[in-house]
Amino acid sequence: MTFVAESERLLLRPLAVRDWPVFREYSLSKRAKYSAGSETVGQAWRFFAMFIGHWELRGYAPLGLVERGGPDRAIGFAGPFFPADWPEPELGWHIWDGTKEGKGIAFEAVVAARAWAAERFGWTRMVSYINEENTRSIRLAERLGCTLDDAAQRRPDNSPVWRHPAI
Repeated sequence: MTFVAESERLLLRPLAVRDWPVFREYSLSKRAKYSAGSETVGQAWRFFAMFIGHWELRGYAPLGLVERGGPDRAIGFAGPFFPADWPEPELGWHIWDGTKEGKGIAFEAVVAARAWAAERFGWTRMVSYINEENTRSIRLAERLGCTLDDAAQRRPDNSPVWRHPAI
């Protein structure tokens, strides 16, 4: 598998079929309430297929996060995502493996994915759509230097827009 970005602890690559079991477990858990939460395996499957298919449709998608020195199995993702009915591309993140939360992995992954999107696509300003009840992601957005952009157009679910600093 080709890695497209990296950080001190992570290698970032396109999602792959082997990532499905960890994503499925995450998607069906309460931890996915604000992201890819699913009530059935079928819904989780459709989310996962959408992320993989996004590469074909857009030429990019959220990148699987693989720990250096570990198995080639994603523990989450971070990267660009832009469904057809959203006003701007998003830089999103999920940590699927709950044992990896609270260790700075999401911060490290988003910094690497943001740099990759800027270099590869020339994106200098990016947004993240974050549910106002998702306090952990809001704290991460603030740590990443994002600011709430009340003037920005929201996506269909009306999530507030957090704008990343210019690169």
